[in-house]
Amino acid sequence: MKVKVKFLGGAGTVTGSRYLLEINNYKVLVDCGMFQGLKDYRLRNWEEFPIQPSDINLVILTHAHIDHTGYLPKLVKSGFKGPIYCTNPTLELVKILLLDSGKLQEEEAAYAQKKGYSKHEKPEALYTVEDAEKVFPLLHGVDFEEEISLIPEFDFKFFNAGHILGAAILKLKVKGENQVKKIVFSGDLGRYHDPILNPPARLPFADILFLESTYGDRVSKIKNPENELGLAIREAYRRGGVAVIPAFAVGRTQLILFYLHRLQQKGKIPNIPIYVDSPMAIDVTKLYKSFNEYHRLKPVFEEEGHNPFQHKNLHYYQSQEASMSLNAVRGDAIIISASGMATGGRVMHHLYNRLPNEQDTIIFVGYQAMGTRGRRLIDGEESVQMYGLSVPVKAKIAYIEGLSAHADQEELIDWAEGFTSSPKITFLVHGEDEARIALQNKLKNELDWDATIPEYLESFELFDGI
Repeated sequence: MKVKVKFLGGAGTVTGSRYLLEINNYKVLVDCGMFQGLKDYRLRNWEEFPIQPSDINLVILTHAHIDHTGYLPKLVKSGFKGPIYCTNPTLELVKILLLDSGKLQEEEAAYAQKKGYSKHEKPEALYTVEDAEKVFPLLHGVDFEEEISLIPEFDFKFFNAGHILGAAILKLKVKGENQVKKIVFSGDLGRYHDPILNPPARLPFADILFLESTYGDRVSKIKNPENELGLAIREAYRRGGVAVIPAFAVGRTQLILFYLHRLQQKGKIPNIPIYVDSPMAIDVTKLYKSFNEYHRLKPVFEEEGHNPFQHKNLHYYQSQEASMSLNAVRGDAIIISASGMATGGRVMHHLYNRLPNEQDTIIFVGYQAMGTRGRRLIDGEESVQMYGLSVPVKAKIAYIEGLSAHADQEELIDWAEGFTSSPKITFLVHGEDEARIALQNKLKNELDWDATIPEYLESFELFDGI
């Protein structure tokens, strides 16, 4: 039996995660993400897929974020017809995220045509809402640690990764004539002390490991992000303006709501209105009630007055009209809106209106990939391009690193130490090169592991004759 891997994404960048495993002639695509950030990366979404989508037998998803799932509608549109497996919460989240992604792309194409800032005469969406809906019949949800065997050559299981609701570590067991080999994909690993999600599961053994390296080069200096968030909100309040928090609708928004509610309960920030201006975040938040066993909040939900997702200061805004009405708010309010890297979504019009205002504050609370508007803002750019215009940056820009949903370098090493022996090969994925090199050195020096840094479209033979 031969087993090979080809890196179709997630190599040298934190987006576009997709890894093609070939087990004899059976092709498995692990994750199917969209590229984001730098233009060179985004253009890959429009290129012809490196292999014929109809040749892929199976897709397995580690979690729902768009950089792991956002290419699915294009893959299906281009001929993929096989099953897509993921955890049950991921299945529900994927539906929400893909519909939103299709809608955003339709809107952006229409807006670009209307304003005439596209080089194309008729800008097109990568895919539409209708394309996204065609993915849904192919989705199959399973529980953590439920063994799935579709062909005799291998089976697979999901384990808790702690990154977002339903996020999974994937273990594949490949069965040859003489040996059984284990291939582990870490997916995106969460934090060990997340107040909402359980910590990542430890696996004792892997022959081949694909390890994420988003924060492979940094250790979170902020050990109490709740206090840091409180400090940023109090400062925004003192400035007399509005605090805008760009936050991903899945995971980050719920964590921010949890912390803001606790800070208000403790009297550490004023009891000012909190507006969640993201229809997607509203839909996602409801799922936490449906999947109580996947997080730690069940006791809080059952205690009256302690639900961080439902209290007197919290307001959910669904409609476009309600969203636009927030432009009139001049101070003493918090607006949470997606996307978290300010690459699209409703947060764009809030930034467009708030960035020129000296009294307002923009608080970034998660990883900002290279080339994104969020990264440019925290790097101190004095103006940013939005809607084809140059928008001056007068608002205060704050960044709270400790609120990331990604394990930092210490936590990645801690998780790797859970293996009883070093994997035969460890591939460092889902990280920019500086992060991958730093983690590679750390694994070598502390664990005596040899880690490989794969490049985009590079192939490796994992096993031959097992």
